[in-house]
Amino acid sequence: MVRDFSLFTSPGMQRMPNGDPHAAVACLHDGPAIFYSPNNTRDGRGTWVITRAKDQRRLLQDTATFSSHRSIFASALGQNWPMIPLELDPPAHGVFRSLLNPLFSPKRVMVLEPAIRERAVSLIDRICEASTSCDVMRDFAFPFAVSIFLGFLGLADEQLDVFVGWGKDLLHGDNVKRTAAALSIVAFIDELAAMRRKEPADDFMTFAVEAQVDGRPLTDEEVRGIGVLLFVAGLDTVATAIGFDLAHLARNREDQRLLRSEPDRIGLAAEELLRAYSTVQMIRVATRDIDFDGAPIRKGDYVSCATMISNRDPAEFESPNTIDLGREDNRHTAFAYGPHRCLGSHLARREIVISLEEWLSRIPDFRIKEGTAPITYGGHVFGIENLIVDWS
Repeated sequence: MVRDFSLFTSPGMQRMPNGDPHAAVACLHDGPAIFYSPNNTRDGRGTWVITRAKDQRRLLQDTATFSSHRSIFASALGQNWPMIPLELDPPAHGVFRSLLNPLFSPKRVMVLEPAIRERAVSLIDRICEASTSCDVMRDFAFPFAVSIFLGFLGLADEQLDVFVGWGKDLLHGDNVKRTAAALSIVAFIDELAAMRRKEPADDFMTFAVEAQVDGRPLTDEEVRGIGVLLFVAGLDTVATAIGFDLAHLARNREDQRLLRSEPDRIGLAAEELLRAYSTVQMIRVATRDIDFDGAPIRKGDYVSCATMISNRDPAEFESPNTIDLGREDNRHTAFAYGPHRCLGSHLARREIVISLEEWLSRIPDFRIKEGTAPITYGGHVFGIENLIVDWS
């Protein structure tokens, strides 16, 4: 049941031009439903790997047996506190989830939509005025996604480049860069929380420092856990999704023409692109010994539920490696599944759809710039960079 596979180091996962890490993980469906990978985390720890979508859903719902509390961020600092609510198990998870749900509800996202659209338009218009080509990640995807996050925190864009750098180092850097980024992010969140206690504003951090659970204020560590999760989630995943989407459209001009001629299809297409280019690996920790479909999982073992694997499952999706922008009943798990389904999924969806709508309405027929090649890579979060597109 041991297989030489890693989302970090296997063929197709290394940083390379014109790579396709999603195709590389799709090949896992030719093998067993579950296997043990001796080296499937950033620090080289082994994990069990669940390849079937139905098995991942079953596991992600069983929070009593498979815990979310790993302190993945705090561990980089030699500490042990959870990102909240992601790394809390029930019943504590439900308490904080109920506290935060209204901030990310569909109704709240509708209120934010005009500002999100205005930001997309501003960035794209600036790109058009400057040139007939651009680096999608540097010039659009990261500034767009991070500025939405900064607006949520009530901050201006002056530190945008610094925050993007922290996010890249945290998620994709070596151990030295990762630790330095984690220290910077914690210091920033703690300083912002202290500021909002003295000078309240109409923003997320003020909400966090003034909130109560079970009739008491949040502790400093709880405010930090919430703030760090928002920071990490807001920095990279939406920008990366936009990058993979625009790379697909740059390479598949028929799909690009379809969405230009029928923009009402963009919402449906965004779901298919989320499925086909999922980016996040979720890891759980076994709380007891269990036989999981023949796999002898032991207490303390790590178990990987990688969205990019389950969303290419042929038992779940017809022709899973074909990107069909008209695919209906798309039960993908790009935003995870079960109690820990992504809190910010409504906001992320709107950011992605708005970015595609405004990009396609303002940028002419675009393609990968001749002489360049996007660089992709695997990892805990898949990534793409050097995505240079041209519409001259």
